[in-house]
Amino acid sequence: MFTKILIANRGEIAARVMTTARRLGVKTVAVYSDADAGAKHVALADAAVHIGPPAVAESYLRADRIIAAAKASGAQAIHPGYGFLSENPDFVAAVEAAGLTFIGPPAEAIKAMGLKDAAKALMVQAGVPVVPGYHGDSQDPVLLAAEADKIGYPVLIKARAGGGGKGMRLVEDPADFRAALEGAQREGQASFGDPHCLIEKYITQPRHIEIQVFGDSHGNAVHLFERDCSLQRRHQKVIEEAPAPDMPEAVRAAMGRAAVDAAKAIGYAGAGTVEFIVDGSGPLREDGFWFMEMNTRLQVEHPVSEAITGLDFVELQLRVAAGEPLPVKQDDLRINGWSFEARLYAEDVPKGFLPATGTLDHLAFPQGTAFELGAVRIDSGVRPGDEISPWYDPMIAKIITHGPTREAALARLSQALAETEIAGLTTNHAFLRRLAKYEGFAKGQVDTGLIARDAEALTPAPVPCTRSRSLAALGALGLAGDLPVLAGYAHWAPVVQPVRLGFDGEDILAEVYVDGTKRHVSVDGVSHVLEPAGDRWWIDGTLIRARVLRQGARVSVFWGNGYHYDIPDPLEVSDDQAGGDAVIAPMPGLVKLVPAQAGAQVAKGDALLVLEAMKMEHTLVAPRDGVVGEVLAAVGDQVTDGTLLLALEPDHD
Repeated sequence: MFTKILIANRGEIAARVMTTARRLGVKTVAVYSDADAGAKHVALADAAVHIGPPAVAESYLRADRIIAAAKASGAQAIHPGYGFLSENPDFVAAVEAAGLTFIGPPAEAIKAMGLKDAAKALMVQAGVPVVPGYHGDSQDPVLLAAEADKIGYPVLIKARAGGGGKGMRLVEDPADFRAALEGAQREGQASFGDPHCLIEKYITQPRHIEIQVFGDSHGNAVHLFERDCSLQRRHQKVIEEAPAPDMPEAVRAAMGRAAVDAAKAIGYAGAGTVEFIVDGSGPLREDGFWFMEMNTRLQVEHPVSEAITGLDFVELQLRVAAGEPLPVKQDDLRINGWSFEARLYAEDVPKGFLPATGTLDHLAFPQGTAFELGAVRIDSGVRPGDEISPWYDPMIAKIITHGPTREAALARLSQALAETEIAGLTTNHAFLRRLAKYEGFAKGQVDTGLIARDAEALTPAPVPCTRSRSLAALGALGLAGDLPVLAGYAHWAPVVQPVRLGFDGEDILAEVYVDGTKRHVSVDGVSHVLEPAGDRWWIDGTLIRARVLRQGARVSVFWGNGYHYDIPDPLEVSDDQAGGDAVIAPMPGLVKLVPAQAGAQVAKGDALLVLEAMKMEHTLVAPRDGVVGEVLAAVGDQVTDGTLLLALEPDHD
């Protein structure tokens, strides 16, 4: 076994590899860009080496810098993680030429599976079923259109070097073929430097089922059962599960044999995934699956397979790379229970799953394990306060659950998502919660078109009810749970406190008054009585579990989907108030300072009074240039909102 390895990656996968390495007594070296200097994976490593600026082309794709970092740090091997250089055969060759070990398959195996057309030709030779289509060399549009006619519409145009849904076009009408081909070729060239495309029959109700395989340098290869990755948006996975729903044992065995045959055909060693497209229009059958591609690395969704087999795949990778034979044989492997993984991303779902950026002002997960087996497992490469930048994949975490049955594992996933709290940026959290509870998915009725087909039901932004809005109003006033309580507030009761909130462009007005331990809130014409009870709230006699968090000018209510409200600055002078003569208390508070004096000349924006409210000081400023006419408040006065504090002399110009 190695004594020190370098992880040529970042974020969640780097942290995941480090966890297993530490358990095995193997020291780790991280690499990082300028943007990742304070990242979680850097903090977890035994040593870290800077490799360049934020752009991946100048850092995480710089093979020379990564190899130099490994040699300088004394690492014996390099683990590529996934993405970046993980499937680059030239990188593998360079690692080995430098006298280091690549923790992954041989360069020739990666090269064999790197281009979809060549890989499919190889699979045909190995007896692995492939989707009917044209995988030849010609890129003549007339010939390709004729081949599409032979295959029969609908067809799928795919960039041969593609991945992640790039360079892919579905064509249902022959009249659209030429334009779709040109678009796929342009995207293939832009994304992979290769415009070459192939044509395949499109399976109208497809399922994406993949088989996890492992090989070693001693000629052994096994499969570790299947994962169903059919829940996708834009050809990218959202929720994965293992095993696949409604999988007959005979079909599982046939797919497993085909995957092992594929691995052996290229002399595979290490972790790999053979992906199949499966006809999901009826019961799964032995002649209803076809080879799609092979990922010659560890997959993002590998934790669900770890959960049902009880194996640590990173440990297997390290042992195989160190020359050890696989410690398990096919007959040793059994499926134990069911597992799900949900990918939590910073992305705007209603806007078409566009990536989002921002700071994780608040991040809390349910109790569980991290990078290790457990009923609830949270794999994350970020922490509260970290920034989700535009430079890298916007993944926040993978939420993985395991249970004795599909129903139990899915219920745990739903609960784990409900207990996850995020504030500070836009995420797909509410979408995942809705998807995990979706009736069709719960029944195992999954295919790659489900999300797009049912987008109207799955993707609308959640709208908070009046109870959530009431909790937000209390949070804004500092009257929610352990948040600071307004100084002297009890002395104002039963004075009604107005609250203004913003939610997704909507202006919300609420009124609050306190009666003992009860908070009375009126919002949108509805009144509620709320009373805190530890980490719960009594609302109109019903006990619910909810948490309210105030951070600066925002308040979050973690109940249901989780809602985030803006708190407009009450001291902000609106356009219709600019140039006015009066300075009015925008909230209840204590007058702390009165720097203004009657008769003094002031300019717009000059400080006139300082008001303390919600344990914070707020400076009231002059609304215009002028002369102070009258000061009506003194230091120590307790005032309510709407109180006239100071007046300027009338402007006669």
